[in-house]
Amino acid sequence: MWAIGIHGGAGSLAESAIEADCRVLDEATTWAQGQLAQGSRALDVAEGVVRLLEDSGKFVAGKGSSPNLAGEWELDASICDGHSQRCGAVAALSRIYPPISIARAVMERTNHVLLAGEGAFRFARECGFEEIGDPTTFFSPSRNFRPVRGGNGHGTVGAVVLDLAGDIVAATSTGGIAGKRPGRVGDSPIIGAGSWADTSVGVSCTGIGEFFLRTAAAHSVSAYYRLSGLGLNEAINAVLADVAKLGGKGGLIAIDHRGDVKYTFNTEAMRIALADSTGRREVQVVR
Repeated sequence: MWAIGIHGGAGSLAESAIEADCRVLDEATTWAQGQLAQGSRALDVAEGVVRLLEDSGKFVAGKGSSPNLAGEWELDASICDGHSQRCGAVAALSRIYPPISIARAVMERTNHVLLAGEGAFRFARECGFEEIGDPTTFFSPSRNFRPVRGGNGHGTVGAVVLDLAGDIVAATSTGGIAGKRPGRVGDSPIIGAGSWADTSVGVSCTGIGEFFLRTAAAHSVSAYYRLSGLGLNEAINAVLADVAKLGGKGGLIAIDHRGDVKYTFNTEAMRIALADSTGRREVQVVR
């Protein structure tokens, strides 16, 4: 079977944004369903879905990102292939786009996992990615989520995908907290914190990244699932409880090798979309 789970962040959502946000999630889900049903690779679908969300400008990722304290845009993204255990990520990426595709290029065109800052920019330019001219016209910061304690970092986007070949892929992208200190990096580009995939599960996280870093949240879901005998739902809730103990807020979405997709959050709302080959399909803002 195939299955997919998508999130558009967990936080405090503006009512006026719900319809538009769900429309983007619906379009991304429809595209992904068609791709997976015809046998497309999970890697291609995960990248494609996240790219659609980055391009929409409706989320705190890609074109919807906000500048840091210096008025500069620094983007983070990661992608993990569970079958090969290959990963790629970029952190504090600026002046070039799109972050999720550049993260995949790091995985496929280098021997590295993570490139950051100026080095990530130079690599992306060598690969021929789109350089950004005037960032103030390129980006349209998302105002969908209201600031919460710790900053407005809850519009991160992500996808977890199981394809017909049984491969699991996870991908995550964010613009980070609005007004963050230059050079600040959260969990989204850190393998094992913001994204994780192996042959058992795939996980993508959203929230105040420092707390997800401190709990190695994405990999911890796999550890609970594989080593503690917990089901997927119990595993993600156990990890979110670990995050909450430290004072963290956010959410997670996860998929297992059987195509089960689960999500959890401890904020006011979470934007999610789920679909699989049995006919299940959900696109909604969950409260």
